[in-house]
Amino acid sequence: MSGTPGDRAVQDDVIRALADAPYRASLEWRRRELADPDRVERYARFVARHFYHERIVHFFKYSRALARVTGRTPEAILKSPPFETLLPGIILGSRDTAAAVARLVTAHVAAGQARVPYLADLLRYEETMMVVEAGPRVWRDGASSGGAGSPKGAPAGPGERFRPETVEGTVLLELSFDLPCILPKLLQPWTDVPQAPERRTKLLVARSAYGRVAVARSDESVAAVVRLADGRRTLGEIAGVAGLGVKDLEAALQGLVDLGAVRFSSGS
Repeated sequence: MSGTPGDRAVQDDVIRALADAPYRASLEWRRRELADPDRVERYARFVARHFYHERIVHFFKYSRALARVTGRTPEAILKSPPFETLLPGIILGSRDTAAAVARLVTAHVAAGQARVPYLADLLRYEETMMVVEAGPRVWRDGASSGGAGSPKGAPAGPGERFRPETVEGTVLLELSFDLPCILPKLLQPWTDVPQAPERRTKLLVARSAYGRVAVARSDESVAAVVRLADGRRTLGEIAGVAGLGVKDLEAALQGLVDLGAVRFSSGS
């Protein structure tokens, strides 16, 4: 629906108020008197519950599948007093709010009495996925998500101008159980709870600029690259610290770029 720039500005302001609770409570918003504050607040809270219901059901689907043994459905927190206390500070889609909501879910499900050895690992995995997915993103080609540099095709070698940096929000997850082995089984019909092998597992969780979350197994060398890619070190410097050949490092970085975990920034 088209309108004048002034109309669109008002629409944008109302949308911001519905999505941003601190802004909704601010003098800047209230003195504009664009809508009845009680009705806006009720609708904003309805939208918030709907928004986070979808995300909880999606990102905590494995815990949801275990609800018949834990006795805890993840989305139940949306009707709980702790969630009510979050509402005055909620900003839809923000990483801070996603982390706060995910922590409530994790605490709620973990409080069940089910004997699922890998439940703590599973909840950390699901919480991480929900938090990594949140935050600013590119909504259309040519738009900016606040990133810098070119993600692909950057010059290689120890003296290159473009240097790798780990994308904000990328997480290295160290687990006690090999969760990827059993995650699909949890969503299939089962009588006995599927059991995960107890072995140390490293997972890299990252999100592309467009909001696609990806998970990949990691090893010590990949973990070292992620930790060392700070936008200041050259490939040669990272290779030397990580104990990798530059060619091996370049191959690893390309995989990390494709995953959304690393991008290239212009060095000073």
